[in-house]
Amino acid sequence: MKLGCQDMILPGNSIKEKFKLAKEIGFEGIEIWGRILLEDSQKIKEYKEVSEETNIKISTICAGYRNFLLEPDPENRRKAREDIKKLLEIGGELGAVGLILVPIFGKPQISDLSPYKDAFELEKELLFSQLPELVETAEKVKCSILLEPLNRYETHFLNKLEQAVEYCEKIDSSYLKIMADFFHMNIEEANISESIEKAGKWITHIHLADSNRVLPGMGHTDFENGFKALKKINFKNYMILECGIPEPKIENLKKSFKFMKNILERI
Repeated sequence: MKLGCQDMILPGNSIKEKFKLAKEIGFEGIEIWGRILLEDSQKIKEYKEVSEETNIKISTICAGYRNFLLEPDPENRRKAREDIKKLLEIGGELGAVGLILVPIFGKPQISDLSPYKDAFELEKELLFSQLPELVETAEKVKCSILLEPLNRYETHFLNKLEQAVEYCEKIDSSYLKIMADFFHMNIEEANISESIEKAGKWITHIHLADSNRVLPGMGHTDFENGFKALKKINFKNYMILECGIPEPKIENLKKSFKFMKNILERI
């Protein structure tokens, strides 16, 4: 298991400063916000060069696409698919594990057509109808789509790991996987360790935040048993910080890294 951090939350005035700080702390990977890669193609080259210079890998791309796959407007869905495919191509170029995908935030935007089908049933069919096209690109460029379950206060759609597993099993591609977030799991999963073990091979990326959405070690989430479950399923990829960093930021980042490293060394 490799520890890393999102570049958005790392202190620093440039990409190079952020990567150098990550190396100093001991991180092995950095996750990039997708929008910047779509808006400025020069950033792709810059990230690649800094990654090679510091030997800090680009773990993943975090969203950044326009619109969402479960919007009612077909043109908005088309734009979402277009951006997702471009980001997958960029991810392949950067050697990233995958692109994190959230199908929709908030409440359903599609009309309820009960008694024929309610909004949730229609959304499921709509997502299933679009995934094959996206997975085809993912397979071609060797960059996975990482479905992210969020807590109920951020989306109504995918909340638990088992709900994401349903899509992975039906599509059955090695490039459609799950991104499991400890903050969201702390709200939605009755038992984080059991949920991780059940999702098993589909989990390919991890986000880390404590129960209060700041650095691991500053709340009450049971990371030790969670990490043990990840070890049990033979998870070897990146675990990336996606959380707030209280001041003094660099000092607290180092403390949290030590906290997590100590757990990994004793499990």
